[in-house]
Amino acid sequence: MKYEFPSDFWWGSAVSGPQTEGVHENDGKGASIWDQWYQEDPEAFFDQVGPEETSLFYTKYKEDIQLMKQTGHNSFRTSIQWSRLIPNGVGEVNQKAVEFYNNVIDELIANDIEPFINLYHFDMPMALQEKGGWESRETVDAYVEFAKICFDLFGDRVKKWFTHNEPIVPVEGGYLYQFHYPNIVNMKKAVQVGYHTALSSARAIKAYHESDQDGEIGIILNLTPSYPRDENNPEDVKAAKIADAIFNRSFLDSSVKGEFPSDLIELFDEIDHLPVTEPGDLELIKNNTVDILGVNYYQPRRIKAKESDTKLADGPMPDDYFDYYEMPGRKMNPHRGWEIYEKGVYDILTNLRENYGNIKCFISENGMGVEGEEKFINEDGQVEDDYRIEFLKDHLRYIHKGLEEGSNIRGYHMWTCMDNWSWMNAYKNRYGFIAVDLDDNRKRTIKKSGYWFNELSNNNGFND
Repeated sequence: MKYEFPSDFWWGSAVSGPQTEGVHENDGKGASIWDQWYQEDPEAFFDQVGPEETSLFYTKYKEDIQLMKQTGHNSFRTSIQWSRLIPNGVGEVNQKAVEFYNNVIDELIANDIEPFINLYHFDMPMALQEKGGWESRETVDAYVEFAKICFDLFGDRVKKWFTHNEPIVPVEGGYLYQFHYPNIVNMKKAVQVGYHTALSSARAIKAYHESDQDGEIGIILNLTPSYPRDENNPEDVKAAKIADAIFNRSFLDSSVKGEFPSDLIELFDEIDHLPVTEPGDLELIKNNTVDILGVNYYQPRRIKAKESDTKLADGPMPDDYFDYYEMPGRKMNPHRGWEIYEKGVYDILTNLRENYGNIKCFISENGMGVEGEEKFINEDGQVEDDYRIEFLKDHLRYIHKGLEEGSNIRGYHMWTCMDNWSWMNAYKNRYGFIAVDLDDNRKRTIKKSGYWFNELSNNNGFND
């Protein structure tokens, strides 16, 4: 069977500035929260590899873009590091950063690869974090100014903009579960951070639409379907709905429908956790929804009614309302500890089609992290990652099914292009189409999956 995709389908991959660029002498970059955290506690990072040692895209971008071309990219998402462009978060613009991002954008376009540019990928400038980060309304103002500067500098060539990547993650990691700086456990602050983030997105969208621009602006959300243990058990269904409201619909509804879920508002009201707002905020969010939605999908969320009496914190936490459920017989990626459930991507597309106006969307991340890929290097020095090719095929079949049923999906971006630094996990799990040799000046080598992806892109599909 031939799985055929539209001739204008976006094939490519996604990275982020903080995970690929590195920190270089005299580059003018300011400190982000990741630079700060690594300085404070390098042992928190796998093999103590910090953000200054990422894949050096800052100096190798021309080589990398040629490799993208060889691996079938017609589009590519990265982010502009706020702390690189505006070292203190506000004020002076770093001209070396302007030159770098101009060069990257121009090089992509010269190679027929459309740049998709994201504005915020977990990299708060430390100077703003010291003033409260997303807890502070001032940060919203600073972010909108940063966005406007980016639109002015690069919008003549960049026609696909995204306000945030996975905005729920800094909420979870920074204010609930301690895997992002500042590692606070406080749900009331988490709600305020989430609210300010949603507001900042709407305000950036408003600024873009009011500027003299002719592209599209959206947001990238990690939509993790919440499946109840037993669909016939009302308590399991209720628990899954609460998890879905907190982790998915919080940003999905505000971004696409322009309103927050009523059940989420009720939940926060009951525990006196409603955020501080200002007059006009909700109207602004209502009137400035996304043009396009990026969907990051890695794994499902399995939920059951609350059975354990374990408390993760003194105050309220999302986990007070549900327990996680390990489905018997589930398929696993043992390296990452994540379930592989390909149908999840189809369920997301169906939900967007039926409940969110069939918004224009694309898969903005999907990938398989594998530890110890050197085990799969053949005598020619190539990683034979057949498991990644199978992972791709298995998800693309379900994406194709969504397409056939009328889903408004326009593309597929893999995480990621070249193996890159992944926050606290550093280089523990490799995701790329292109291998990066940490022991040989970050030497690049295309993996088997990269050549397969090139065929996929050239043929706009694959045969089964």
